[in-house]
Amino acid sequence: MSNSSTPVAILGAGLTGMSTAFHLASSGCPYRLFERGQRAGGLCTTIEERGFRFDRTGHLLHLRDEAMRKLALRWVGDDHVTVQRRSVIWSHGVYSRYPYQANTFGLPPQIAYECLMGFLRARETPPAREPTNFEEFCYANFGDGFSKHFMIPYNGRLWGVHPREITAAWCSRFVPLPKLEDVIAGAVGLNDRELGYNTAFVYPRLGIGTLAESMARDVPGIELERAASRIDLHARQVHFDDGEIVSWDALVSTLPLDRLCALVSDLPDDIRTAASRLRCNPLWYLDVALDVPCGQPFHWVYVPEEKYPFYRVGCYSHFSAALAPEGKSCLYVELADRREPDLLTLLPDVAAALVEMQFIQRPDQILFARKRRIDYAYVVFDHDYFESVATVQSFLRDHHVLSTGRYGGWNYSSMEDALLFGRDAARETLEIAR
Repeated sequence: MSNSSTPVAILGAGLTGMSTAFHLASSGCPYRLFERGQRAGGLCTTIEERGFRFDRTGHLLHLRDEAMRKLALRWVGDDHVTVQRRSVIWSHGVYSRYPYQANTFGLPPQIAYECLMGFLRARETPPAREPTNFEEFCYANFGDGFSKHFMIPYNGRLWGVHPREITAAWCSRFVPLPKLEDVIAGAVGLNDRELGYNTAFVYPRLGIGTLAESMARDVPGIELERAASRIDLHARQVHFDDGEIVSWDALVSTLPLDRLCALVSDLPDDIRTAASRLRCNPLWYLDVALDVPCGQPFHWVYVPEEKYPFYRVGCYSHFSAALAPEGKSCLYVELADRREPDLLTLLPDVAAALVEMQFIQRPDQILFARKRRIDYAYVVFDHDYFESVATVQSFLRDHHVLSTGRYGGWNYSSMEDALLFGRDAARETLEIAR
């Protein structure tokens, strides 16, 4: 057993952990960065099989912060593309533009009528009280038609829980609220602009793993296969599986917040209770290789109807043609069911849906499919969410522990956010470590 010390210990070498280390190094602050896996990058990775390249579903760089944009572009290098989003909704047997609530043109007339009239009635008769859950939020802001035909079913399939279990407070950034003129224009086919936060993105030509690989080269001293086994807050020590005990002045953790709490040996009962209320759903998805070009030009498609086994399907090779051999293509298919799929029984249903959506013409155009799991995919913003997260985070900060990142911070956020979380964590820990 050995003992050592460092001003800042960082757990997890995903984007946030590496960004933290990079910004600490830029400020001249020593650190140690520990990663339990065999490589850095977390979910930012690209794997190759038979000439096809697969990410961990759609991982795209929507860059808004100018300083971070310059840094991210430096990391991805010149071999990247800037892409204008092509996303649509598949429902009632037709494609309509995203977002659904501002693009009813092309839907069956009765469906478009229900959506438009429901939206107008909701504007005429505001709710008697502020919405308390996401279902109420949808009915108050979009009306019956939009809520029934898209917002409620799609979000239930995405989050893995009914929208009434989700607080209304989470969605200000990620749920576009259209203006009346947008809804009217979208009903008659006059919308000439894309709505939402993700209208354009940057993507490395050989897959999103390029970003993590470049960052890892820029961040010295990543210690791989170093798993923490216990954290002692009173002594400010991390114990590792290999017997080393590392003392720290500040600890930055990008582990999922509930997993971090499980490692803390001296966590008070009330904090442990708050941590036990944190909810997060996994995701099963398929990586699919096609023997033909994809029959639709879209980057991804939202699928709200329950008769389909997936809630979203995206085309990796539309992000970059280099992700598939010439004349072929590759997809990701995000499954609505959170249970492990039986690929033999599931794949015929997926293939039939892809034929119906005209991604392929025949099921035998699927070369192969691989089932994948993301253990932590979507944090559930339930009615205990804000109090539970605040309780745990406040306690940790009082003990010089900053838990950050999408899952360390227990939030819903983008890849750029992950990089910004690291920059902010470095600034905060500098105040402690110095």
